[in-house]
Amino acid sequence: MNAPIDLKIKLTSFAHGGGCGCKIAPGVLSEILQGVRGIVPPQLLVGIETADDAAVYQLNDEQAIVATTDFFTPVVDDPYDFGRIAATNAISDVYAMGGTPIMALALLGMPIDKIPLEVIRRIAEGGQSVCNTVGIPIAGGHTIDSAEPIYGLVALGLVHPAKVKKNSSAQAGDILILGKPLGVGIYSAALKRGALDAAGYAHMIASTTKLNTPGRKFADMADVHAMTDVTGFGVLGHLNEIAVGSGLAARVDLNTVPWLPGVEELAAGGHVTGASNRNWAGYGHHVNLHNVSAVQKALLTDPQTSGGLLVACAAGAANDVLAVFRADGFDRAAVIGSLEKGTGISVI
Repeated sequence: MNAPIDLKIKLTSFAHGGGCGCKIAPGVLSEILQGVRGIVPPQLLVGIETADDAAVYQLNDEQAIVATTDFFTPVVDDPYDFGRIAATNAISDVYAMGGTPIMALALLGMPIDKIPLEVIRRIAEGGQSVCNTVGIPIAGGHTIDSAEPIYGLVALGLVHPAKVKKNSSAQAGDILILGKPLGVGIYSAALKRGALDAAGYAHMIASTTKLNTPGRKFADMADVHAMTDVTGFGVLGHLNEIAVGSGLAARVDLNTVPWLPGVEELAAGGHVTGASNRNWAGYGHHVNLHNVSAVQKALLTDPQTSGGLLVACAAGAANDVLAVFRADGFDRAAVIGSLEKGTGISVI
């Protein structure tokens, strides 16, 4: 694998932002969708109402289809790594609903006159490699000639209708467990400014290309009540979706939140994405910070590209959930807080 500094084409130079940091800010998105309502048939088990990771449509008593799409502009310069990250991120939305992936469609937009075809081919090969690992086909897709490079997938999966894990089904007393350490957005900002070393880049790729496979196992655990993956809105934003959807308050213990190596130092050096501030503007009014530094606040709002699962489970099941994470190689999965009656998020 070539390091980004060795590439002749710097993919990130073609984009105004990168990865899930390109998401429209949560407050703006909420305003856009306000009043936008369509048909809601009884078979639609999960739609847009609870800001879940994917739609779920019941086919029969035993099967529901999980449907999601995710694409973004380059978060790294290496085309193969970009394809891998984008595909991993899209498929994770299926796992976040408790589903098992069955098929994907590719979405690709490129400035054809600016990026060599062999570079575009490597992006597609990176995405295909992830689907090969999962054991699903890329069965089609759509391409356009666009001003900025974008790549992603439509990902489809199956889940038992009674085992869907929604944002809105958490319970008071639940424990919050985060599957991956935070800081991908910090790494991305540092990479664009030439401040991310080879070790940091290796950590970034390892995290963003690790599939959230525990999600399909959590579908079979009745004590796992809610689940989402942490992406562009940061851990506080996606936790807020669970808390608001479930009508609960959340408490986060800052000392237990796992960070990627070196991200605190990078954030202190100014390598913070603009999306962090946009995220805070969208949901900061729901959050009470207690003795939290500016750097820590930036990390809690940092947009994660292909981030980890955030699981809400019964307190008695916490060790079992951690064991599932560990068995799939998520060695830094950690309990980061809890849910209780009330509203808002407190970070202590």
